[in-house]
Amino acid sequence: MALLLVVLQTSGTAWPQSRASAGYLIIVNPHNPESEIDRSFLEGVFLKKITRWPTDEVIRPAELTESAPSRRKFSQDVLVRSVEAVKGYWQQRIFSGRDVPPPEFATNQEVVNYVLKYDGAIGCVSSDANLDGVKLLTIK
Repeated sequence: MALLLVVLQTSGTAWPQSRASAGYLIIVNPHNPESEIDRSFLEGVFLKKITRWPTDEVIRPAELTESAPSRRKFSQDVLVRSVEAVKGYWQQRIFSGRDVPPPEFATNQEVVNYVLKYDGAIGCVSSDANLDGVKLLTIK
């Protein structure tokens, strides 16, 4: 069993616990069949370059406010840019009439409630969030 864990850990698989230590968790609606998500797919989701799950369900990302430490860490790790750079990206998209950013919420519970409301919802919350009812995704 220990050998299996070592092999999986060295193969690039990221366990939810490792993301929890990063300060954020990725959650989805419990009806979502996914259990893990590729970092580049996740980046596309939160920049709205990817708009549908493999099941064809519309993806509805949700974020914490830009001042949240977990959002800043997520932006750095997954979007590979600062929150300020992401804000600039959205200002350009809004100005050109192409899209609007994901909704922002002040608390983890508001993100959880949003994710529970929509089957295609996905959110990033801090690692100390109450996850009752939502499903945790592993980033691979």
